[in-house]
Amino acid sequence: MSKLRFGSEEVQVVEEDLVLQPPGDTAGPGAALKSRWAWCCGEERLAVGSSWEFASRACSSEFAFPHCFVLKTTMPKKAKPAENGKEEGPAPCKQVKVEAAGGPCTLNFDSPSDLFESLISPIKTETFFQEFWEQKPLLIQRDDPALATYYQSLFRLSDLKSLCSRGMYYGRDINVCRCVNGKKKVLNKDGKVHFLQLRKDFDQKRATIQFHQPQRFKDELWRIQEKLECYFGSLVGSNVYITPAGSQGLPPHYDDVEVFILQLEGEKRWRLYQPTVPLAREYSVEAEGRIGRPAHEFTLKPGDFLYFPRGTIHQADTPPGLAHSAHLTISTYQNNSWGDFLLDTISGLVFDTAKEDLELRGGLPRQLLLQVETTAVARRRLSGFLRMLADRLEGTKELLSADMKKDFVMNRLPPYYVGDGAELSTPGGQLPRLDSIVRLQFKDHIILTVGPDPDRSDETQEKMVYIYHSLKNSRETHMMGNEETESHGLRFPLSHMDALRQIWNTTAISVKDLNLTTDEEKESLALALWTECLIQVV
Repeated sequence: MSKLRFGSEEVQVVEEDLVLQPPGDTAGPGAALKSRWAWCCGEERLAVGSSWEFASRACSSEFAFPHCFVLKTTMPKKAKPAENGKEEGPAPCKQVKVEAAGGPCTLNFDSPSDLFESLISPIKTETFFQEFWEQKPLLIQRDDPALATYYQSLFRLSDLKSLCSRGMYYGRDINVCRCVNGKKKVLNKDGKVHFLQLRKDFDQKRATIQFHQPQRFKDELWRIQEKLECYFGSLVGSNVYITPAGSQGLPPHYDDVEVFILQLEGEKRWRLYQPTVPLAREYSVEAEGRIGRPAHEFTLKPGDFLYFPRGTIHQADTPPGLAHSAHLTISTYQNNSWGDFLLDTISGLVFDTAKEDLELRGGLPRQLLLQVETTAVARRRLSGFLRMLADRLEGTKELLSADMKKDFVMNRLPPYYVGDGAELSTPGGQLPRLDSIVRLQFKDHIILTVGPDPDRSDETQEKMVYIYHSLKNSRETHMMGNEETESHGLRFPLSHMDALRQIWNTTAISVKDLNLTTDEEKESLALALWTECLIQVV
């Protein structure tokens, strides 16, 4: 794994029109703006405009500047052994000042993909998923006052006073903790959180305040995370961590989620370590003595961005002598792997196949369940069944029953809106008729799946098409785990699947052109979808 060391690199200017200052030179045009920069691991990289070109040779570190120039870094020298024979730690990150084209980076809410690309700017989305996603960390440090101000507006320490007055509770909404001797010490009181006591623990006990799921109360975070849930097709949660100077809230650990860090206030020193369990499926604390030396060490400032994959061991503290730090952790892809999807779909596939296959309905050998080990005969039979299921899966286009789909749409955020949100619960515009042209709306908030008819329990149980949506979901219970949620949607006979696919796959369609037998069925389908606010007449 590469080290984040820039203390001894030489920078070669490739384009003549680049204004470059040597480190330490505070005069001249380059001092006015620090470009955004990014680091990654494993290969030398050249940044050409907004595109990326990759060199094939390996290196120990790199950083690249976007915009209208090309930079090439030679690799830093290896750390020299200290007098005690041990290798010195990673050198501090050094930024080269440049004068770059392009305005401040702001978030773009035009579409889910636009938002994500603006969040990781100047890295391109294609580059991110090819080179970083589920593979290695990405750090983007910016000296962008406009973006820093925007980040600070997402959540401040001062916001806690008004939030506490709304009725926050320890454990559910807020945790108070501190890392002591490599272990997490929880300092929660009982019941309701009082701001004066919270501030006392923060100031006197140097405790970190962890605020759970602030998107429930902060509109701009709702706006961001709702778009990200559309983009990833997975639940997106968040926590805010506010840590006083000279303190650390959590011990070294790794998470079971993909992590995006936005630095809101103050500074936070981060140390990342080699993962012991890549793409981990569980949260785990790691002892300091087991994790070795940091692979990367750096300090985040307001407006900075950090990504690292699940399983990345990390710890962070606020440097002494400075103001408090506040950062936002946005997380996604918990239990959203191919393994989870296989577990979710295989049961439905087996159930459907067993209806048609006599062997699958055959009984197990006597006393098989009493055996200490699985017999060779049982292994051969199971292998054969799995091959048969694979062949069946390859040859079908049928939507598989998937609880993951339903769980996602039931628990995700409702669409972001300003005002009373009447458009999500009250159908508007014209009533659809046979000659109406209709189109789908809120498509990113709707899923289709196939499942059994719960009203029938016999062997000839019919399948139904289910439409679930999140238009009526509660923002206040988002990602709260034990809060009860309910599903919202419609169900139709399987014969309606083709007509529903027509609506889903076209920009707009006439009701009379829907692939159903009678005009009455066509109008009834359109009316049901319109009543649920899922289509509109154009």
